[in-house]
Amino acid sequence: MPDSDPAPSSDLLREAEAFVAAHPEIRAFEALFADLSGVVRGKRYPIEDLPKLAQSGLTFPASVFLLDTQGMSHDPGGRGFSDGDPDVFARMIPETLDPVPWSSMPLAQCLLEFDRGPGQPLELDPRYILKRCVDRLHELGLKPVVAFELEFYLVDKERTLERGPQPPINPLTRQREAATQVYGMDQVDAYGTILQEIIEACAIQGVPTGAITAEYAPGQFEINLRHVDDPVGAADDCILFKRAVRGVARKHDLQATFMAKPYPERAGSGLHLHVSLFDEAGRNVFDGAREGGGALASATLRHAIGGVLKTLPDAMAILAPNVNSYRRFEPNIFVPINRSWGFENRSVALRVPIGDGQSRRIEHRVAGADANPYLALATALAGIHHGIVNRIDPGPPTEGNAGTAFDPELPMRPRRAVDVLAGSAVMDDYLGTGYPKLYAACKEAEYDEFEWLISPQEYEWYL
Repeated sequence: MPDSDPAPSSDLLREAEAFVAAHPEIRAFEALFADLSGVVRGKRYPIEDLPKLAQSGLTFPASVFLLDTQGMSHDPGGRGFSDGDPDVFARMIPETLDPVPWSSMPLAQCLLEFDRGPGQPLELDPRYILKRCVDRLHELGLKPVVAFELEFYLVDKERTLERGPQPPINPLTRQREAATQVYGMDQVDAYGTILQEIIEACAIQGVPTGAITAEYAPGQFEINLRHVDDPVGAADDCILFKRAVRGVARKHDLQATFMAKPYPERAGSGLHLHVSLFDEAGRNVFDGAREGGGALASATLRHAIGGVLKTLPDAMAILAPNVNSYRRFEPNIFVPINRSWGFENRSVALRVPIGDGQSRRIEHRVAGADANPYLALATALAGIHHGIVNRIDPGPPTEGNAGTAFDPELPMRPRRAVDVLAGSAVMDDYLGTGYPKLYAACKEAEYDEFEWLISPQEYEWYL
């Protein structure tokens, strides 16, 4: 298992003191983490408490990692009410202490990692769960290089009469957005100030952003994060990015949402994972050219793809965590609905993009933008490791449209997905013994709460 000891408190104290000296205007800081559902939680402190946090850390109840999307504790597996809700330690993650540029007051933030004491990682922390999966690949002498692509919507803060979202007013035309202009530069220009502020906020917080694209619906955009060789750090960046997008949007009197399917008639928002693997000599082991014969995919890449496809049913409850997540999966809209792979094909679950051998990678296209990035990436790396060590054959690549028919083995309903996850031996192995059942119990309770509510459509249909 990976080294879970926290950073030396003396190093964190020096970082905190240097930060306070460099930013005398800052009056408060937030200590943050992402829970099971990817919701950012934490505490706000006066800046005077920063050195104390750096030296001693702080505490949270362990049950904060077993909350549903609404922040409710349902005592899964007797964790919460039944066990007395014990505390665990939270420590500042080095080099995550940065200003919050969209805040109306001088504010800073840092990310937290959790443990039960030095050398005793908190097995419920999604960040640690990802570390476990990264370490399994390190044991094979392989280093993952990863990048996230995130789609999101900017929406008007005013809701429709049905309490649904509506596209924003275009800042240039002063008309409400209605048209789809994928790759349209007019949309990028119209929202250029907001998008640029997002990029600048990310730069201040050390989040490496790349291309900006107008997507398939009014108000929908995609911003790519750059490839890095630290998968856990990449997931940290993903959490910080989503927070920055929401914060900058609020500053401009808009709302940003990473909801998987905010409009039933428009495109959903995905979280695409790009993963390549490098050996200890710095060579990309996915590069088929190294094996001769002009192959695009090495045997290692094929086995990695085979493992991810094999474990995809087990991972669906994590890749599509919410009731709304499953509305995103429809035929013929470039959203995967089966276990397929192919070269330069956007209709498949696992795409091998065009590029030279050193950039050969898997683009995992299944997860929604609402997925927890730590857990989503953990399932992908688990599948890659499982496929490599078991030499799983993925079958032939798909040519043409793969998105015409659902795969009956892929659980495309929330309760079916959590049932598959709860019974998954492979995810129990990679994510931690008992964790899939705890995750499933949290989501089952959340689905119970959701189904208890009476929707407006029920009154329309049945009253």
